[in-house]
Amino acid sequence: MRISVILAHPDKKSFNHAIAATAVETLIQNGHGVCFHDLHEERFDPVLLSAEILKDAFLPPVIQNHCDEISVADGIIVIHPNWWGQPPAILKGWIDRVIRPGVAYEFLEGDKGEGLPNGLLKAKAALVFNTSNTETERETHVFGDPLETIWKNCIFGLCGVSHVYRRMFNIVVVSSEEQRKAWLKEVRQTVAEFFPKIRTLSGG
Repeated sequence: MRISVILAHPDKKSFNHAIAATAVETLIQNGHGVCFHDLHEERFDPVLLSAEILKDAFLPPVIQNHCDEISVADGIIVIHPNWWGQPPAILKGWIDRVIRPGVAYEFLEGDKGEGLPNGLLKAKAALVFNTSNTETERETHVFGDPLETIWKNCIFGLCGVSHVYRRMFNIVVVSSEEQRKAWLKEVRQTVAEFFPKIRTLSGG
């Protein structure tokens, strides 16, 4: 299987990077092909230009490459911190430029502006790993857990991904080394559950 892994955190020492490394390692051990993008390391430009908005627009090669990868991915993993109830700006820009019409969704013929798209993504499962410094109860009851709505309903749900799993790790800033090791073990188990080891047939 081809799995796209997208990381958005500027600090290489962050727990987000540890999550991404664990996810990629697990995928490779299980025999999957991995397309990994550290958006900050790659200096991804998040600014959507007006010339890119139309479905048939000519895209810069780097954006076209991202679009080609995500359109054929069998699975998607996104890792990012919860910043003001949103993904970091660089990841929001990736969404704007890559999760685009003709790649991730299309509007059906006869649509009169209802804006109900037909999902085009091939991926059957998407995992989203988040970090936060807000307690779960406060995130849910005070803020309404906006990241849940963004990823499950506004993005993957509308783009044809049938199974979306999101896990928030909190509170990271006061977490112990033991706690982080337990979280990374959970990441490994979750990734292996959704993208298990590929069994090869032995000849003879």
